[in-house]
Amino acid sequence: MNKENNALSPMALAPKIDMAHVSNCMTIPYPESLNFIGQNRAQTAIDFALGMEMPGYNLYVMGEAALGRFSIVKDKLTQHSKTRKTPLEWLYVNNYDDHREPISICLQPGEGKVFCDDIDSLIDEIMDTFPAAFDNPGFQRKKKAIDRAFNTKYDSAIDKVEIVAAEHSIALFEENDVLSFAPVVDGKQLDDAEFSVLSDDQKQYFYEVISKLEDALIDALIELPRWKRESSEKLRELKKSTAEQAIKPLLKELEFKYAAQIGILKYLKEIKDELIDTVLEWLDVENDENNKDDLDKRGMLTDYFAPNQIVDYKEGDAAPVIYEPNPTLGNIFGKAEYGSHQGSILTSYRTIQSGALHKANGGYLIVDAEKVMANPQVWDALKLSLKTHQIKNDCLAQDGGAGGGSLKPQLIPLDVKIIFLGSRELYYLMQEYDEEFNEQFRVLADFEFFIPGSDKFQYQFITKVQEHASKALELDLTDEAISQLLYFSYRQAEHQTKLSARFADILELLNESSYYAKQDLSQVIEAHHITEALAGKQYRTGQMSESMLSDIKEGHTLIDTQGEAIGKVNGLTVLHVGDTSFGSPARITATVYAGSEGVLDIEREAELGKAIHTKGVMLLTGYLGNKYAQDFALTLSSSIAIEQSYGYIDGDSASLAELCALISAITRLPIDQSLALTGSINQHGEVQAIGGVNEKIEGFFKLCKMRGLTGKQGVMIPHSNRLNLVLNEEVRTAVSNGHFHVYTVKTVDEALEILLNKPAGTLTNKGTYAKGTINQIALQRLSAISEVVNGADSE
Repeated sequence: MNKENNALSPMALAPKIDMAHVSNCMTIPYPESLNFIGQNRAQTAIDFALGMEMPGYNLYVMGEAALGRFSIVKDKLTQHSKTRKTPLEWLYVNNYDDHREPISICLQPGEGKVFCDDIDSLIDEIMDTFPAAFDNPGFQRKKKAIDRAFNTKYDSAIDKVEIVAAEHSIALFEENDVLSFAPVVDGKQLDDAEFSVLSDDQKQYFYEVISKLEDALIDALIELPRWKRESSEKLRELKKSTAEQAIKPLLKELEFKYAAQIGILKYLKEIKDELIDTVLEWLDVENDENNKDDLDKRGMLTDYFAPNQIVDYKEGDAAPVIYEPNPTLGNIFGKAEYGSHQGSILTSYRTIQSGALHKANGGYLIVDAEKVMANPQVWDALKLSLKTHQIKNDCLAQDGGAGGGSLKPQLIPLDVKIIFLGSRELYYLMQEYDEEFNEQFRVLADFEFFIPGSDKFQYQFITKVQEHASKALELDLTDEAISQLLYFSYRQAEHQTKLSARFADILELLNESSYYAKQDLSQVIEAHHITEALAGKQYRTGQMSESMLSDIKEGHTLIDTQGEAIGKVNGLTVLHVGDTSFGSPARITATVYAGSEGVLDIEREAELGKAIHTKGVMLLTGYLGNKYAQDFALTLSSSIAIEQSYGYIDGDSASLAELCALISAITRLPIDQSLALTGSINQHGEVQAIGGVNEKIEGFFKLCKMRGLTGKQGVMIPHSNRLNLVLNEEVRTAVSNGHFHVYTVKTVDEALEILLNKPAGTLTNKGTYAKGTINQIALQRLSAISEVVNGADSE
């Protein structure tokens, strides 16, 4: 067979970029505004979700990172938010019946700040009014009248006792607020020393009289506690009425201003009595036992009466678009600060902080689905909030720990559209295991991996790249540099007719290229700057690939790129490490011997081969049986291994190479070691497409180049992968010069003919193959092994 029929020309190894089209696009920018490129299906879904105002039509945005999901969603939401009315503002005020359950009040945009300022002004006026109001002459006159009435009763009772005492030569005197009696002789009050020299009869007389006078004094002052209580109550009522008269005009003005706000009117009515009690407790000089300064008093009044505004807007603001990067329970549903005092947990309505749902209420909330699902509490609470249309706030109590000091604010109505950014796997997982997920997220925006490579989308691509270079980097681009970026996008997509939708990767490369342009003191990014940026990243991340290549060069890893060998073939693998991928050849060997164990997959037996790789090896037995064992039982023992592989292996892209090595071992025909191949097969011998074809080809090319290109070396890939070829310039040049080759095959027979340099042979009407062909030799060999094994069994 002529291998040239399967060889690809250099033009088939990469997409063709029309430089004239690139120049025209750069000269005249795209006529329409470009916020993003492509993703029409996803954009339609987003528009539908935003247009559906009914509950449950929340949006799940599916796709990988760097596809522009967030940018497109944010732009769409920003535009749509301008068509919605400004949401209401929300405040929490103290609940004087139960301080653990603050009351929520809603106001029109801009009114919340005005109300808070009005309450601040009210507190300032109260601070100015008290305790000065108690110095009013009218208050002082009434206060003195109350004191005078008490003193009159007290003095009258004392006078009566004092008259009786004088009649018995006893003096009544008061010392240190204590009433006492002392004997009087010859008009002189005796002290203890003088009293001691009196006769016993005189002493006994005075003792008896003083005892009777003390009893009389007790009887006279028995009503004293009641007099004091009545006097205190009258004074308290006086102070209360004075405070009420001073506060009433202040509140009357606010009640008139907020006559249309029922919630505020109710609050102002409730704080009236609280203000009076607080004034008497904190702002009465006579009760100021702790000598608190004005700052402490004002702070107390603020903490007790001032509203806590958790959401505020200005009139005419667009609906909010909020992205919460860390969706914890507190960040989504709000939280309250807690303190401790003497072992007790303390908090108040003033410490309540808004969460993302409060901020996004009346608008849109964007969150990462994986982060939400990683915390079941958040997901359960979010579902409950969406179902009840109220912002759940149980987390405030949970954060508090101890039940006595926890808060349970009045629930706030919820009107929000949730946008989840998540992966494809998570979406289908949630659909399967959580029925409520389907009820709440009924719209899917599926972001594609590719953008059509048509002239229109190339035009948009070029305009967006120019805009970024001009605005963000303040640099220009040459036509060749744009061509390089387009080529990089094709390579990212691994397709000759499709661009990659990961536009963020393009901008990242452009940013890195600007570094090299500035190093050259150039204001223009040229093609070689793009090449340097790619080479720089390859160098920074290429230590592992270089180490593996060095191991092959030093003979630690056995790979041949010349000569022939039986049962040995060069397979092609691709490794993904972090954000980089590279290809590396691997030797695949097969052995065949008489027996009935079948095809043994050493990787599977060593528990290194995963499910898809194991499936690929199992297909080999199906192919051999279908191809050769129609007239006898397929009986053989063989083993297949990927040599010097010490990690897990998955994928079926090595099945073509494994089959070729197996047939080489069966037929004892040598394989050309200057070739490497990749591809999966089915049981009928058709070669199927695989992934990572460019990295695999370039990986083997590096090895051949390191050892020296002979002109015979090359790779073999599935014919269906030819559209995925976007090879680098070095490989294309080598192919163009005839130093390297890329072959495509559709069937196993085509691959065998190239590797074994012998016709494969076709099946005749008699069920045989032409003598000397690969298939005839394989058929004869398998038949002989079957006879040996089955004959030995029958004997």
